[in-house]
Order: sequence, then structure tokens, then C-alpha cells
Amino acid sequence: MEARVAACTGCHGVAGRGVENVYFPRLAGKPAGYLYNQLAAFRDDRRKYVPMNYLLAYLPDDYLRQMADWFAAQNPPPLTIAAPAPAASLVVEGHRIANSGVPARRIPACIACHGNDLAGREPGIPGLLGLRADYVSAQLGAWRYGVRTALAPDCMQVVSSSLSEPEVAAVSAYLASLPVSQARPAKAGPVKLPLACGSQVHSTGGRQ
Repeated sequence: MEARVAACTGCHGVAGRGVENVYFPRLAGKPAGYLYNQLAAFRDDRRKYVPMNYLLAYLPDDYLRQMADWFAAQNPPPLTIAAPAPAASLVVEGHRIANSGVPARRIPACIACHGNDLAGREPGIPGLLGLRADYVSAQLGAWRYGVRTALAPDCMQVVSSSLSEPEVAAVSAYLASLPVSQARPAKAGPVKLPLACGSQVHSTGGRQ
């Protein structure tokens, strides 16, 4: 499988470690169910990015599951992502939203689903560490405008469409300010999520 995923290295780094100063995210250690769902979404045009759509267009489910399992098992040392320092006030506001949500508008905290350390939750919720602010902002925008969709019920579409543009900027800046770690996703358990999440319900370690 390492040889088969060599095409991924140029963008996502060796063993999915990530690469410096670019848009592409780290894949290593993310939940297999989440990775499989994203590969399938790119293949089936539910998530739009032409190079990924092209590369995955003809790959069968079993192959995508093997790819997801392989990247999920990797845990290479993280890269330090260099990025411009955001305004301190923006980071403070992003910290508040990520840890407390916006109760007045029923927007849950990021940690409620992605874990207290934001390292993700098995089987289908990714970690949010090691992501550039422009990447986070772009993904939230993609959900808001329907360019990116997840398995129904699509909880991230609900969250993204509820956040204001300044709130998106604040959350993106805060997440990008956090150090990357080798923390593994929290194990699946009897945790009640604040919103119904199809990606979590229909993910079983890369198996559906």
C-alpha cells in the first residue's frame, strides 16, 4: 500500500505527514472512517477538487478502504506549519467559539465533537490540528455553499451555515495557532454529540 499511495506524497507528504507552507492537510492518524468517507466523496463528486476527483474516479470501495486504513495507521512526527501570526483578538474569539460554541444560536463547540484536544474521534470525526487558517476557512465555506457535503444528516453544513464570516475567520485563526501533536483520535464511545452526524453514524473504521 505504501507504493500504491505514492501518488499522494507530493501533496500530503510521506506517510501523509503533511507538507510545509501549502494548502494540503495531514492525513496520518485521522480516523479510517473519516478518511474513507472523504475518498468516497471525492470519487463520487460530493466533494469538489478536480485533482482528487480525477485520481479517485475509478477506484472501488475496497481499495479506498485499504487506503484509509493505511493512512489512519500512520503516525509520523508532525511538521511545524509556518504561518503569519493572526491578531490576538481573533485567536481569543476563536478559542471561545471552539471551546464554548455560540449558545445563543445553538452552535456547538468544536471540542464537543472533535474531542477536548481536537485530535478527532473515532470512527468518523477528524482532528483539527496542523491545518492552515486558509484551509479551515475554505472548508467551512465549501460546506456553507454546498461544494463539500457529508453523509446525511450533514452536521458540518449546519454548523458552517450558522457561523458568520467573522466567526469563521476567528475559528480558522485559532485552530491554525495550535501546535501539531501526535495525539490519536478518541475512541468511539457512548458520547452524545450535540448534533446528529451522518459521518459518525455511518463510519465504522473505514467500513460501512
